[in-house]
Amino acid sequence: MSHKTRLATATLLTATVFAAPSVWADKYENDSGFYVGGSYGGYKSHGGEFDDKNDLFGGQVGYQFNEYFALEADYLDFGEFGEDDEVNGDLKGLGLAVRGRLPITDSFGVYAKAGAFASALDVDAFDEDETYDEVSPFVGAGVDFRISEMLSAYAEYDRYNVDIDEDDFNGQVTNDGPEFDTARVGMRVMF
Repeated sequence: MSHKTRLATATLLTATVFAAPSVWADKYENDSGFYVGGSYGGYKSHGGEFDDKNDLFGGQVGYQFNEYFALEADYLDFGEFGEDDEVNGDLKGLGLAVRGRLPITDSFGVYAKAGAFASALDVDAFDEDETYDEVSPFVGAGVDFRISEMLSAYAEYDRYNVDIDEDDFNGQVTNDGPEFDTARVGMRVMF
């Protein structure tokens, strides 16, 4: 994604937050229900031949039980990554997490989440192709801001880890899989 597209996305999300009505400070009645959301951000992958950075797209569905607790599922597409033409990876996955939120004001809160990430990692390295399907833990933290009774904006950091079997590539891969630091912004709509 180009620099102009990234800047336009960040500008749109920022404008949405600051152009919202002055009812932000009101107490909202709707503290529970289903929600859907979408996010855009970036990630940095760490781990020998897998060092890279790229865009990240996500979609989520969840249920907010009250202002403190939610259960959510995220679909994330990390796209392709790798440091050179010899080693490339392509990662997609579904995360299922429990999110605990601490409201600071009626419209602003901080949260932490932890869960499991079911991933499909396709690795093309040294003329061999392998696919790894696994479930691994992940953690995250973020802030959210309620724009209206139904709409919230958020910014979030998450840490993911996926494993590979080094023996599959005749010992030419120098690590057991990449780790991912992600940062993204998004919107949630509650029903």
